[in-house]
Amino acid sequence: MNWKSALTQLEGAYAPSTLKAYYNDVRAFVDWADCNRIAAFPADAEAICQFIEFQAPHRAVSTIQRRLYALRKVHHLLGLSDCLNAPEIGLAFRRVARRNLVRPKQAAPITKAQLHDFIEAQSDTPWGLRSRAMLSLGYELLTRRSELVAIQTLDLNRQPNGTLRVLIKKSKADPLGAGRLGFTSLETTRLVDEWLAWRGPGIESLFCPIYQGVPINRSISTTSVKRLIKTAAKQSGLSGEDAKQFSAHSLRVGAAHELLNRGVDAAAIMRAGGWKSINTLSRYLETAEHNVWE
Repeated sequence: MNWKSALTQLEGAYAPSTLKAYYNDVRAFVDWADCNRIAAFPADAEAICQFIEFQAPHRAVSTIQRRLYALRKVHHLLGLSDCLNAPEIGLAFRRVARRNLVRPKQAAPITKAQLHDFIEAQSDTPWGLRSRAMLSLGYELLTRRSELVAIQTLDLNRQPNGTLRVLIKKSKADPLGAGRLGFTSLETTRLVDEWLAWRGPGIESLFCPIYQGVPINRSISTTSVKRLIKTAAKQSGLSGEDAKQFSAHSLRVGAAHELLNRGVDAAAIMRAGGWKSINTLSRYLETAEHNVWE
């Protein structure tokens, strides 16, 4: 069995994006080994250390760390001796990590005021109705774009006070699909209702494509969410350069910042966003404009 066949054993157990990343990671090592006339599998500790140093000027530390994990996974799948736990490899990685001190990139947060401008800039068309509902719901549920487009109409449950309880199913941090609950404001409920009134019944996905003015019974793509954010930023009056700083993740980051500034405690923010680790939440909040002395 070669390394490509070995990785196919992971299909279904990992997300397609993760498998694609692992394939590219192992391919990078195999190509480097071929160029240096080194046997890729089984790899030895010296070769792995050389690969780490080769990658250091060109790749983020997190990427190198993932590539080491992918190589370890392939060795296990092939039944080969694993040298990845050798102390010299750990030391080589620590040297690179200490040398390449770079703050992790984070999507620019969308403030509550900006969200209002983005929503107000939408047209009074079916596409505008959908965009308003997606922007407002994605913000209040702190969703990733994959989570937002995966919401089904049946995942919405109207509360006695008129707001919505939404079941957010399988996500990046919840691969087994246990799900989490999110809640909306009355304003977001109104925007979702306006979209549903136009879209009509009989469509499984909450947000569906529109073709020639007709709703199509399938889910909208994740790429559409990214495009929506950037387009809405420009429509609100921001310059092209300012609009570029926003991505689909800006809804999630911005909402986390907003909750922090409102004084919501960390446990409640973690529950709202589906974070399992306070360390992960801290990375989201580290650029928040929150002065504890005011």
